Amino acid sequence: MDATKGAGADKGAGAAAGSGPLEGLDPARLRFTVFVPEEPDPGREGQPLFFVPVSAGFPSPAEDYVQEQLDLHKLVVKNPPATFFLRVKGDSMRGAGIHDGDLLVVDRSRSPSSGRIVVAAWEGELIVKRLKVKAGRVLLAPDNPDYPEFDITDCENASVWGVVTYVVHKL
Repeated sequence: MDATKGAGADKGAGAAAGSGPLEGLDPARLRFTVFVPEEPDPGREGQPLFFVPVSAGFPSPAEDYVQEQLDLHKLVVKNPPATFFLRVKGDSMRGAGIHDGDLLVVDRSRSPSSGRIVVAAWEGELIVKRLKVKAGRVLLAPDNPDYPEFDITDCENASVWGVVTYVVHKL
């Protein structure tokens, strides 16, 4: 990455004054660093993975700790033939941090167990719910009190398709 200061740096000034997220800002008034991404290297696989976690408290100079390259596909897909992606519609799982529009990574080779978030086929559609086993009953439960849970114990047309392993959430 090309790190440039907003005040007095040519590239940073161009990035701030031109198009993009800093469009319309006066570069002379900026007092923070603007990172301008490099052109992608077609021979490189993955993106930088930093050795230290990002701080949600005080800033950390994380760029000094690049450990390796990260390929998100390699990270989230452990068994390619058994893995698929689904886009979420609705808010019945918001208590689990799953929101409308999120992308789910689902692994069909994982064994579902009580407490895990699963994708199930129920009444002709795919749904995402938390699998619960209570008092000998198998339930598909939402993580939102506005929605009911479904008892699938004796349901012939219900099946658990796979276990949710990752959620990709766009801010």
